Amino acid sequence: MADLPAPLAYLLLFWGATTAVLIVLLIYRTTLSTKEDDQLYLNKAEASMMGTQQQVIITKLERLGTPIKWLAVVSGVLLAACAGVWVWVGLSSF
Repeated sequence: MADLPAPLAYLLLFWGATTAVLIVLLIYRTTLSTKEDDQLYLNKAEASMMGTQQQVIITKLERLGTPIKWLAVVSGVLLAACAGVWVWVGLSSF
């Protein structure tokens, strides 16, 4: 990376950090979704205990949706910017 131009190196660094955070959030969401059940067959005693836990998991999954979308968009924009800077540097070195 010593011969990379500074703007491209910084863009790649920010893209890598953003993508790493996105991957961590996706793994966390997948871990949470494995604990979620689509259907629960509970009697009245179990409903208060298990139903509450499932509601907490669903709330966490819904809260993760927005940051994951934004990080995916930012990651895509940074990747496109990296490609643009790389092409610009390549064309300007002719």
